[in-house]
Amino acid sequence: MAKTSSRVLHLLSLLEARVEWAGIELAHRLDVSPRTLRRDVDTLRELGYPVESIKGPGGGYRLGAAGKLPPLVLDDDQAIAIALALQTAPATVSGIEDAVARALTTLRQVMPARLRAASEAFNVTSLRNYWEFSAPPIDVTTLRAVGSAIRTTRALRFDYVPSAGDTSWLEDGALGPPLEVEPHHLVVWAGRWYLIARHARHGTWGTYRVDRIRPTTLPGRTFAPQPLGHQDVMRMVVQNPHRGDTPGQWRCVGTATLNLPADVVARWAPGGSVVTPINRSTCRLTIGGWSWAGVAGLFITFDAELTDVEPPELASTFIEISHRLR
Repeated sequence: MAKTSSRVLHLLSLLEARVEWAGIELAHRLDVSPRTLRRDVDTLRELGYPVESIKGPGGGYRLGAAGKLPPLVLDDDQAIAIALALQTAPATVSGIEDAVARALTTLRQVMPARLRAASEAFNVTSLRNYWEFSAPPIDVTTLRAVGSAIRTTRALRFDYVPSAGDTSWLEDGALGPPLEVEPHHLVVWAGRWYLIARHARHGTWGTYRVDRIRPTTLPGRTFAPQPLGHQDVMRMVVQNPHRGDTPGQWRCVGTATLNLPADVVARWAPGGSVVTPINRSTCRLTIGGWSWAGVAGLFITFDAELTDVEPPELASTFIEISHRLR
């Protein structure tokens, strides 16, 4: 009986992991016959899980979306994975710390003793996940507003505010009228949240830092999602020098002109760097680090000609490194 229950639980986890399964493949994964698989599927249905049969050659199964599912059931690996994720996820969102702690407590309360002991081996006093972020955590209410606009395909109006007093991207140093965009995707990269959205009036795509977004009104008009065309979601963030990044709060911050295209430098620049295009073949890169030698080392990794190096401390460090290597 215990073996059967474990197998049914494994079946449920497989159905949750993929939209559809071929019956033969599912039976192979469970190491059972097609007849036993059908009995296990019937067991899940009796427990209230809407498992649907797929007609066609060979047949198959999928977990239906209609109706209310029974209480969440996790296998051992899933329970441990969630407990670890709750404790090690970097704090890129503020305002959910209490919810994370309560979720972890709730999960541990319903765990069998053996799993509870395993999860508590990685408790908050022995496990820490330290990340260096150049951006502050975003407010959970902002994330909800942006996520809801994407899910309901409604236009989003917001003020796009400067970060850490930086107004260089504004023409007159003052906020203009609220932006109105059609939000399509949220992307997390290098510890920062970005919104990819389409400007309906101009038909152009833009990338916005979510920590700089301040929603101003209730959800706007509905819109029909548009394809990105030749562009790629990750490329619009990773290779985009106009993604709105600002220099991180480092002890040493240096800048130089590189003989490389801005999109190439943006792809490989470390978090907290700022890439400013000059022309098609050159750009200005600003990098921060704990020491001038560290900043110099990051510039050297691009293996490109450097000019207009600032400040003097960084220029001196390049000379010192050259002498040292000789």
